[in-house]
Amino acid sequence: MTRINFIELPARDLGAARTFYSTVFGWKLTDFGPSYSCTTNGDVDLGLQGDATEAPGAPLPVVLVDDIEAAVTAVEAAGGRISKPIFSFPGGRRFHFLDPNGLELAIMQSA
Repeated sequence: MTRINFIELPARDLGAARTFYSTVFGWKLTDFGPSYSCTTNGDVDLGLQGDATEAPGAPLPVVLVDDIEAAVTAVEAAGGRISKPIFSFPGGRRFHFLDPNGLELAIMQSA
């Protein structure tokens, strides 16, 4: 299955962001460590990254794939540039890349 499954947002004040999205939309957010919180509804989820060293500079679409190594090969073959090599995180592995217009996206494979 290949689909956008997360949109990550930078959250300098994670507590304020959690409160805002919970209040406005009624979303339940789950914490994964002290600097990351996300919805886990199984549709397109929202991730809030509070760690300034890890937070994207803009909304970051995250695409779910079945084979992350094949995705790296496809991105590079199509002219994309890997901006963050494959790394593990709670829930799986992922990498970041820049498309031909310089937009950053991520691809993940669930654990």
